[in-house]
Amino acid sequence: MALTIPVAALAHAVVFPKISTPGAYEKYVLRVPNERDVPTTRVELHFPAGLRVVSFGEVAGWKLEVLTDTAQRITGAVWTGVLPKERFIEFPFVAVNPKDSASLIWPTYQTYEGGERVEWTNPDTASKTPVSATTIVAATSTGATASRTSVYLSVIALLFALTALGVALRPRTARPVS
Repeated sequence: MALTIPVAALAHAVVFPKISTPGAYEKYVLRVPNERDVPTTRVELHFPAGLRVVSFGEVAGWKLEVLTDTAQRITGAVWTGVLPKERFIEFPFVAVNPKDSASLIWPTYQTYEGGERVEWTNPDTASKTPVSATTIVAATSTGATASRTSVYLSVIALLFALTALGVALRPRTARPVS
């Protein structure tokens, strides 16, 4: 019993990555596990406002229906196929992030053979059906400075190593014996 609780706690419909940057073209992946003894037959994902979905990856054995609004903006996707028990599947897509920091919420609906529907929409992350979220945040200047410092230190270390190698390999002149 104790071993099944952690597994059940981790088995959720989740969109990756969990963190991205404003305005980025990002490859997202919706990962859906099958937690039942019957196959999953339908997965529906609604895209957050401010996100512009531009393309979808092919998923073998699954049919994609793209949902749009009256302005023909992509608002969601529905995949139909068969996902056996104790398996998971990933649905890739590319989107352009909002230009400002945001929290993207990914409502997902999973339908099993027989009609049972699980709604991964609960904002409480401790619930049995939490909604997935991605944080859009600008890279900090501190992180960029630390990255540049690492590059500079690496270049300096490389120069010292090459100098030491040059000294070690230089031809030695013979000294007269007295």
